[in-house]
Amino acid sequence: MVAKSEKIVLNVGGREVTVSSPNKVYFPDAGVTKLDVVSYFVAVADGALRGAGRRPNVLVRYVEGIAQPPFWQKRAPENRPEWLDVVSLAFPSGRTAEELVPREAAALAWMVNLGCIELHPHPVRQDDLDHPDELRVDLDPMPGVEWPQIRDVAKVVREVLADLQLVGWPKTSGSRGIHILIRTERKWGFQDVRRSALALAREVERRAPALATSKWWKEERHGVFIDYNQNAKDRTVASAYSVRPRPDARVSAPITWDELDACQPEDFTLKTMPARFAAIGDRHAEIDVHACSLEPLLELSRKDEASGLGDAPWPPHYQKQEGEPARVQPSRARAKIGPAEPGTPARKKNWSPPKPREPGELPPKSRRKSSKPLIEIARAEKKEEALAALERWKAKHAEIVPMLDPLDVLVDAMRGRYTAWWRIRVNLEHVPEDKRPAQEALEVDYEPGDLRPVNAGGPSRKRAKKEGEGESASTEKKEDDAS
Repeated sequence: MVAKSEKIVLNVGGREVTVSSPNKVYFPDAGVTKLDVVSYFVAVADGALRGAGRRPNVLVRYVEGIAQPPFWQKRAPENRPEWLDVVSLAFPSGRTAEELVPREAAALAWMVNLGCIELHPHPVRQDDLDHPDELRVDLDPMPGVEWPQIRDVAKVVREVLADLQLVGWPKTSGSRGIHILIRTERKWGFQDVRRSALALAREVERRAPALATSKWWKEERHGVFIDYNQNAKDRTVASAYSVRPRPDARVSAPITWDELDACQPEDFTLKTMPARFAAIGDRHAEIDVHACSLEPLLELSRKDEASGLGDAPWPPHYQKQEGEPARVQPSRARAKIGPAEPGTPARKKNWSPPKPREPGELPPKSRRKSSKPLIEIARAEKKEEALAALERWKAKHAEIVPMLDPLDVLVDAMRGRYTAWWRIRVNLEHVPEDKRPAQEALEVDYEPGDLRPVNAGGPSRKRAKKEGEGESASTEKKEDDAS
C-alpha cells in the first residue's frame, strides 16, 4: 500500500504521469481514491476524449475530494509537461487565458492529479474557437421532479429533433438530469447556436407545456427546465464519462435512445462503467459522423421572432445583448416609468420627493419587494448544512409543511470566486396569509465572499498550488445564473 503522502509514477500511453497522494480518498462513501479515478479515466479514455478531447477545458478542481467545494480554474498551470497542449481563449469579459486541451489518456490522468474528476470542455475545437460544433440540450429538473418526467421531456426533444432532421445523442448528466448532444457543422457562431437552442427549448415547451419550461427565472419555472443558456459563449457542461460529485461516484453515461426507458442514473458509476465500456464501447462512437445543419432551428427562431417572441434573458455576468428583454426577475420588475417634466430625469409613477432625514438619522435601507411571499431559511457553505437547517425550520413550522408544494422550496447553488455556497428559500404563496410565518433569523448564516473564509475547511491557496505542480490557481468567477 502506497502511503497517502507519497507519489507514484504511471506509464500512460508511453507518457510518465506523476500522481501525488494516490490513496487520498475522493469519495468517502464509495471508498474511491484519487488513483481509482485516474485508473477509471485511463480505462474509458477513448470515450472521454471523444467528448472533451481537442477542446479547451476549464479545470474544476476537487483537490480534497468531494467533501470540500471545488474551485474553477481557466488558466492551465504554467508548470506542466511539454507534451500537454493549450490554446488561448478569449472570454466575454474581454480577458484571455491559455486553457488545457487534452488529446490523450495521459492528459486525462494528469488532470485528475490536479483534482479534476469532471471534464468541462467548451463546445469548440482547438483549431476553430469561433464556430461551435456541438449544441447542448441541458434538461435540468426542478426540485421534486422525478426521473420519469425528465425522461419524458427527453423523448419530446427527440421528436422535435427528428421533425427538423437533426440527430440527438443522449447521456445521463451524472446528477439528476439528462444532456442531449447535437453535433453541428462548423458554420455558425455562438450567437446563432444559442438562438437555435432557445428555439428548440421553446418548441419543446409548446409541445409539452405541463412537463417542460424554457423560462429563465427560477420563480417562473416548473417541471424540467431546458437551459438554452448553456450554449452561450464561455459556458460548459460536464462531458461524457465525467465523474460527478455524488456519494456513489456516479458518472455521466452515454446511452442509446432504446436504453433510456430501462436505465436509472445510479446504474452508471465509476465502478460499473469500465466493464460496460469494455463490453459495448462508447455509445456515442458515431457522433462525429452525423454533423447537422442548424438551419431548421434558425428558421424556427425566425418564425418565433416574427411572431413577437424575441430573445430571452442571458446570464447576469454577460453584457446586455441587443433585443434582450429586461434582465430582472419578474417579481422584482420596476414600476413603469412615468413622463418627466422637461429637463428632469424620468421618474416612477406616483413619485414624490423623499422625506427629509433628521440630523444623524441613517438613510432607510433600499430593498426591492418580491411579488412572491418568499422567506429565506439558510445560507450555508455546504448543501448538507443548508438542508439540515431546512429540516429544523420545518420542525418549527410543522403545521404549514403539508401546504407547501415541492417547488415552493428553492434550493440554490451559489458560486463565489473560490468557493460554492447554498441558499434555501421558501415560497409561502400556498399558505394562507394568516398562517404564514414571518422572516426569522437564518437557521444558518454563512457569509460568502470572494475569498475563501479561513475556517471554511477547504484547501488553502498554498495547498492548491502544491497540488497543481506549482501553478498560480487563477480562476474566473462563477455566478448563480437565475436566482
